[in-house]
Formats: sequence, C-alpha cells, structure tokens
Amino acid sequence: MSAPVRSIAVVGAGVAGLATALACARAGHRVQVFEQVQAFAPVGAGIQLGPNATRVLHDLGLESALRAVAAFPAELQVRSGIDARLLGVLPLGEQAQTRYGAPYATLARADLHHILLTALEAQTGASLYLACHIESAQQDSSAVQFSTAGGVVRRVECMAGADGLWSKLRSQVLHDTPPSATGHIAYRALMPQADLPEDLRSAVVTAWLGPQFHVVTYPVRGGAWLNAVVVVHGAGEGESDNWSQPATPEAVAAGMDGAAPVLRDLVQAMGGWQSWTMFDRPPLRSAALMGAARIALVGDAAHPMRPYLAQGAGMALEDSWCLARALSRPGIGVAQAVQAYANARWQRNARVQQRAARNGVWFHSTGLRAGIRDLGMRALGVRALDMPWLYGYRA
Repeated sequence: MSAPVRSIAVVGAGVAGLATALACARAGHRVQVFEQVQAFAPVGAGIQLGPNATRVLHDLGLESALRAVAAFPAELQVRSGIDARLLGVLPLGEQAQTRYGAPYATLARADLHHILLTALEAQTGASLYLACHIESAQQDSSAVQFSTAGGVVRRVECMAGADGLWSKLRSQVLHDTPPSATGHIAYRALMPQADLPEDLRSAVVTAWLGPQFHVVTYPVRGGAWLNAVVVVHGAGEGESDNWSQPATPEAVAAGMDGAAPVLRDLVQAMGGWQSWTMFDRPPLRSAALMGAARIALVGDAAHPMRPYLAQGAGMALEDSWCLARALSRPGIGVAQAVQAYANARWQRNARVQQRAARNGVWFHSTGLRAGIRDLGMRALGVRALDMPWLYGYRA
C-alpha cells in the first residue's frame, strides 16, 4: 500500500511552521503555508540545538546548511553568577557527536529560519503566503475549511497550527484560556565577538546562576558572534507578545543584584539589548491538547517551553518530523494520523516542559537552596548536566 498524498495547510512560518512544512513537503504532501507578517524580519536571538534537534535537521537534508551557519561549542560550563566559580562542565563537540550520533549546535534564530525557508522554497513545491491571516477554521469529517482576513475560503485535508505561544488557531480548536505570565523577564543581545573586549569573548556555552537571575552566553555564526541572554524576576512592561522591545544595559543590570563583575561588564559591552516578558502554559496533561481531529498543534502553539532547558526549537523540530511521518503512514486517515502524532508526542513534551520549569527554580535559587545546588553539581559532575533521555531521542 502506497503512502497517501494529502493537502496540508500550515499556519505560521516561524521555525515550527517552516520545519513542519518542509517535513511534510519532503514526504510528498501538498503544502501551503500561511503567515500573517508582510515580510520576515531578523529576530536578534540565539538558539541552542541538542543532538535530538540537529538529528532532525540532518534527516531533513540540512546538515551542510547547518554547518555553514552554526557554532559547535566544545563544552557547556556552569558558573556561579556571584563569583564566577566553575560549578560543572558538560563536554560537547566531538563527544556529543560520538555519544549521540549528532552534534550540539548553537546558532542565530534568523539563520535557522533562513536555512529552513531556503530549503522549503528551493527543494519543494510548497506555497508560501505572507500577509495572510487565518480568520477562522472549521472542520468536518472530510476536510478543514478556513478563511483568510481577505475573505478567501479554502479547504484542505489537514491543518497544522504552528502560530506560536499566542496561537489564534489553538483558541479556536481548544477554546483555551490565554497564556499566563511567568514572573520573569528575558533580555537578549547579539554582537560580533570582535567588537567585545577579549576577556568577554567565548567559544563555549556558559550558564551563570545567580540569586533570582541567570545569564547564558554562547557563540553563533561559526563563532564570530556572541549571543547573550539574561533572565531576571519582574512583571515586565510593554506588549506581551512583542519579543523585540528595546532595553538599556541599565535596565538589564537592575535585576542582577550581586552579579559578578564579569557579568556586569558583559551587560555594558553588549549592544542592542531587547526584552520580552515571559509567558507560558502548564505542562501538557493529555494528547487532546496537541490536536483535534484534522487539526494538529505544533511547537509553542501546543506546548510553550520555558528557556531553562534550551529545548523550545528542539521540541518543535521533533514535532514537525513526527507529524509528517504520521500523516504519511499508509492505511490510516487524517484524524487517525493526528491522534497518533498527539499520542506519540504529548508525554515527551510535557516532561521537557516540567524539567525546564524545575530548572528555572534551581537556576534562580537563593541561600541554602543555592548552596545545595552548587555542592550537588560539583559532586555529580557530568551526570548533573548530561541527559541521555533528552539528547538520545530519535523523532
């Protein structure tokens, strides 16, 4: 029995949407992608991709494209955010490649978006529609019918909602409540390493853990640029769904009480800080929260991840591959395929959500809890940082 060819609409053309479209198109399906922005704008943020995520990119034929834009740090260091003491080290580089069969990569979000978009346009017949907002979507036993803000009505066999944390499609499918604020504010900046003092440049991933704050730095763009992320406690200001609100170094430093001098120097040296107030949803409780009948939810639309495990993009990539595989199985209908996808993915996504939230508590520990964290990390060594259940997963 041959694999079916299905008509699929993907809502959203971020990392999750483009990966879903590429995976489905490469599997032979007829894919249309609908994105509400008029033009793609680079987002000044970095992404860490564990071996579980880079393995998906390799399977999508993007290994060479990834190597052209990413950095492959030799290790992850964890340090005290107060005095910069080294607390733990996880070897990456060749050791990650050998242990898990795929590399640990760090890259700019815009670069990941670009290689997915380039592959979709150059290697598939998928159609991409910009400035196209999906106004409503309804489904019946044979199709999903949806209309755009311009009044165009279309029908497809399946729809994938990849429209992010503030997903409009999710609200229509699940009639869900909006995301909730986490009480944290994230600041990020990207800068050429050549423009930084030599003592602030880095070729490794470093996580600095402080009381009610943490900082993560790592190289991107082949090591030529440095990405920095600072997460502090606070209510935040401005638009809740705006990831790119300008911020001053003084605003970033205000939430880093007692931070090591090297971190304060870094905040002042990095330019172009941007902030966003962090929102999320509770961990998934069932497969029903990842899709219904002919509509599947992918990435943050289904399971927003706090950034304390660096797996938001990784889970979206895994979702995309699994959904394409489920829709390509011979002998099952679309609704069965969406259910199979949801059944296969929800518990893993929930586990990652839970672990990320727990990490956020430990990262920002104070007093005795911080002391226990630091002693435990030094005592356990690599075992405290390596996660075979996460990195060894094959979508």
